[in-house]
Amino acid sequence: MPPSTVPTPAGSWSGSGDLPDHEAHADPAALARFWAAALDYVVIDEDPELVEIGPADRADAQLLADVRSGPVAPTIFFAWVPEEKIVKNRLHLDVSPIDSDRDAEVARLEALGAQRTDLAPPETSWVVMLDPEGNEFCVLRSLAPGHFSL
Repeated sequence: MPPSTVPTPAGSWSGSGDLPDHEAHADPAALARFWAAALDYVVIDEDPELVEIGPADRADAQLLADVRSGPVAPTIFFAWVPEEKIVKNRLHLDVSPIDSDRDAEVARLEALGAQRTDLAPPETSWVVMLDPEGNEFCVLRSLAPGHFSL
């Protein structure tokens, strides 16, 4: 089971607004590797200025069955740009652990290169973190058995 949730028919992914299909970055390969590890994705295609990550390869028949049965987890492109980030993110990802508690997921992401911040209000169920290029994202409450129920 992947360590963090991604878009699925069950709706276990959470994000702000529509999910664009690409983001611009100073070092797309390094950032793509971070997010691939964070989301249990793989690098699908890479050149010096553009890297695509997504779910691990599936046979064509399995991909067709997945598409017919509902939403399919998207691929994400990371593109090189010369400008530095100067304003709030245009894209904000939230991840919810599905096989551990929130604090274990925060520690796993810190080991991958993310940094915890103090931006979340006290006594909230989420943690605001920065990816290796300083883009904010949140780790939400755990959806793992024993940590969440409807």
